[in-house]
Amino acid sequence: MPVFHSSRRRFVVRAAVALLAIGPWLTPAWAADASTAPPAIRQALQAAWQQHPSYRATEAQLAAARARLTAAGQPLYNPELELSSDDEGTERTNSAGLNLTLDLSGKRRVRRDAASARIDQVTAEARVRRRDFARQWFAGWADLQTAQQRVRTGERRLALVTRFAELAEKQFTADDISGLERDLALLARDEAEAEQAQLLADQADAEARFRTVGGTSEWIAGTALPTDLLPAPETAVDGVESLPDWQAAQAAATVAEREVTVARRNRIADPTVGAYGGRKEYDVGGLTDNVVGVTLTIPLFVRNSYRAEVVAAQSDADVAQADLQRVQLELEADRRRTIDSYAAAFAAWKRWKNSRGTDVDRRANLLEKLWREGELSTADYLLQLKQTLDTQLAGAELEARLWRHYADYLAATGQLERWAGLEGTP
Repeated sequence: MPVFHSSRRRFVVRAAVALLAIGPWLTPAWAADASTAPPAIRQALQAAWQQHPSYRATEAQLAAARARLTAAGQPLYNPELELSSDDEGTERTNSAGLNLTLDLSGKRRVRRDAASARIDQVTAEARVRRRDFARQWFAGWADLQTAQQRVRTGERRLALVTRFAELAEKQFTADDISGLERDLALLARDEAEAEQAQLLADQADAEARFRTVGGTSEWIAGTALPTDLLPAPETAVDGVESLPDWQAAQAAATVAEREVTVARRNRIADPTVGAYGGRKEYDVGGLTDNVVGVTLTIPLFVRNSYRAEVVAAQSDADVAQADLQRVQLELEADRRRTIDSYAAAFAAWKRWKNSRGTDVDRRANLLEKLWREGELSTADYLLQLKQTLDTQLAGAELEARLWRHYADYLAATGQLERWAGLEGTP
């Protein structure tokens, strides 16, 4: 920000200090507990999830998996009705029969087991999508909160420098300041207007990102996060086996193993038995005879033994096991990263809150006192005024970063769904 270099007009600076002290700086009304999200946040997040296309896609996938389980539990083969008529010379034979292929190798059971394991996989994957949605929604809202705070700070900055410019115009007209000092005040106002336009653009971007995950700022207007009540990160947490990512990979490995069993059972031929009855008529003498018989048909897997399908299924199972090990390694590393990142952001926020330099009102009063006592020049005063405003902007960004790390920490430790009120929802 451009600064005045004249110390001749102290009352201008005194007016700026008065403007800076007008009204308390906006501070959020923190909730009483940070173990769960504020009720307004939980309700808004649940509504956003249930109205988002990802929710409908998840519900459809779960319905499809349940339908496949029902289908896998049905008998593999339906009976076949066979009607035949044979006219050979003086004999005519009409018969009817039923044929049924028997599942003697238990194909139906192993297919049902595979479909059941696939439901577990789809359910775990649904939890992953729901958790990721909650993390994206919350990160988007935290970014929007930051953008709104920065816009409010920018508005105060613009009001201050605009007032400076107006005072400078009056003093220049009265020949109390030089044209250079007047121009510097106008440049400061122009710079503040340009920076405010950028802050408004950043807020529009944050609103757009928030709306892509079904968020609307109207749902949670006036709701703030209990930043000061955030708990310190815990290092002793449950294993990654409780995370939906690991459970989805484990279920996929189970499905692959059961598909191997299905492929092996498919190599066993199922016999078809039949029974028929009918009547044979003779043209000579009008005689008739009853015809009764049974049939047994067994496929011969000679040209195709279906061994390649078993090899392919086993290879898929090996891939799934390797993926499970990879997911476990990644989850353990990601958990360590999120705990460390949240711990660092948590410590930085505590230092920022406890620092006397971040108390804007106290700094404004101290600056005025130093200026009155002649220990601070006008140029230095205005420079520190800018630093004070920048500190307010940096604090908003630090708070948003803290909440993003906290959301990642909750997700990596399996607590995000409970915190957000999505535990047990589809």
